[in-house]
Amino acid sequence: MSRKFFVGGNWKMNGDKKSLGELIQTLNAGKVDPNVEVVCGAPSIYLDFARSKLDPKFGVAAQNCYKVPKGAFTGEISPAMIKDCGVNWVILGHSERRHVFGESDELIGQKTAHALESGLGVIACIGEKLDEREGGITEKVVFSQTKFIADNVKDWSKVVLAYEPVWAIGTGKTASPQQVLLKPGQSVSCSVTGGTCKELASQKDVDGFLVGGASLKPEFIEIINAKA
Repeated sequence: MSRKFFVGGNWKMNGDKKSLGELIQTLNAGKVDPNVEVVCGAPSIYLDFARSKLDPKFGVAAQNCYKVPKGAFTGEISPAMIKDCGVNWVILGHSERRHVFGESDELIGQKTAHALESGLGVIACIGEKLDEREGGITEKVVFSQTKFIADNVKDWSKVVLAYEPVWAIGTGKTASPQQVLLKPGQSVSCSVTGGTCKELASQKDVDGFLVGGASLKPEFIEIINAKA
């Protein structure tokens, strides 16, 4: 059985109750394709707010979690805490976690294992930087990242693998369909916009998106409906 088309929105460290409340009202009132699974990644402090305000047809994701249930880990949150907010997804391995906060492939693998063991669905991110693509080592980098995740997955029905070319995030550049690593079971993050979503959605091995900045705008509804 094939997975539903999947669209995740990563709100990153953006918004407040006023602006996110307005976005949520827009999403709740919008006409969205019922054959698409939609998950919104809210900042941790707004997880409870997002879950209580969003229509139940939309899922909510945390943007990170740690590899153990509890303990002296200042600033971290656990899968148990995420679930206690009624949230069922977590984004792990995003390039900003890897390259800004120095998270290793090994740590991301450990986080993935614990999140899955705790019953969360995982949006696991992989992708190469511009110098790695230009250096011809894209496949080597992405294979290594994927292996650390895959070694910790027993049930792939709970995992969305999001390929995000790092050079396309927040730059206004969009990976062409030919630049996307087309593998079954992946969702694609590549600065998707209302203007590029339909062509990318039409690719036979692309079964979703993980959307950044555009997920904070009304055009997110257009992206959700890209497959329709």
